[in-house]
Amino acid sequence: MFSSRGAGIIRRCFTTLETYCPPSWAATLSNTPSHFVKLCQRNTPIRDWTLPGLPSGFSLSIKRDDMTGSTLSGNKVRKLEFLLADALVKGSDCVLTCGGIQSNHCRATAVAARELGLDCYLFLRHKEENTNIGCSGNLLLNHLMGAKIFLVPNERYTSGLKPRMEIIAEKLREKGRVPYIVPLGGSNPLGLYGYISAFQELIEQKVLENFDDIVLCIGSAGSAAGIAIGNYLTGSKVKCHAVCASDNAKNFYEHINEELDAIGMDVKAEDIIDIVDGYKGKGYGISTKEELELIVRISSLTGIVLDPVYTIKSVRGMLSEMNANPSRFKGSRVLYIHTGGVYGLYDGRMDDVVTEMTSNSIREWKDSLDNPPQLH
Repeated sequence: MFSSRGAGIIRRCFTTLETYCPPSWAATLSNTPSHFVKLCQRNTPIRDWTLPGLPSGFSLSIKRDDMTGSTLSGNKVRKLEFLLADALVKGSDCVLTCGGIQSNHCRATAVAARELGLDCYLFLRHKEENTNIGCSGNLLLNHLMGAKIFLVPNERYTSGLKPRMEIIAEKLREKGRVPYIVPLGGSNPLGLYGYISAFQELIEQKVLENFDDIVLCIGSAGSAAGIAIGNYLTGSKVKCHAVCASDNAKNFYEHINEELDAIGMDVKAEDIIDIVDGYKGKGYGISTKEELELIVRISSLTGIVLDPVYTIKSVRGMLSEMNANPSRFKGSRVLYIHTGGVYGLYDGRMDDVVTEMTSNSIREWKDSLDNPPQLH
């Protein structure tokens, strides 16, 4: 039975819920979701990308999944279309999820939940001793959406974050609420369908005919797994690569294999996706000056803005492998999927680097109109 509060939310949002019909090539998978809720702007465009440092033997294009929405920007919204639909179908009136202090997933969940009339509880990893986390970057949107925030230690999901969410979920039930827990990164068998469905979008955009390789970042594995599953099930000859922004290839392969088992696929992750290790730098969410400088160079030369946590690490890894290990790629026509994260640029880490690199682009013009400053 729905709670009275949950039933009210269902009545308000039921017109948003739509029956989900998987692509024909995915029809035999287990645990297929029954519904989805439209949150994502699609089809996100594919453009040529003249990336500095690209070897002459490769051509590169970019799929702009950073354009799935404004405040919902990025890959997470595709997963949330299925996860939050499930929450609504189950009569939930609030959602709980977790991530880093500047988590894109948490921000997208907070925004989408509020759009759908759901309260949101965020469990954010925080290393500092105080609770003065400010309002920069993704945190600003979390606060604007009225999210309730718990600052928690930097723990692994299964041993620390998930148990904490379950404790609060039980306390909410005792108060008559109907909570719904969204896993880290939205990555579970249900969230997989965000990028299983996105692969149909790639088919419609002629990606299978026009490209040899697909590259994206891997942080919680859901997006990369969905793309790899779609690629395998369709019999595509494209090769999929995912560059680690955290953790390591071994753990990601293990996680994807668990997801494959859950949806009834008799194949190993190692056989359907190439996970590229060695480019997470100093660690998850930690930026080097070199990475931040590359963000500035790429954006100033190409108009594409990368984020410091995910996409810059995967682009550096892709370029490095193209130059040092080109045989890793099946061919020369590569599509990079931009998974978003732009709000992470506004947490202050870019300030000194941008100021240093762009100081020569500023001129004062205090004199008369007859005495303009010299052009740059």
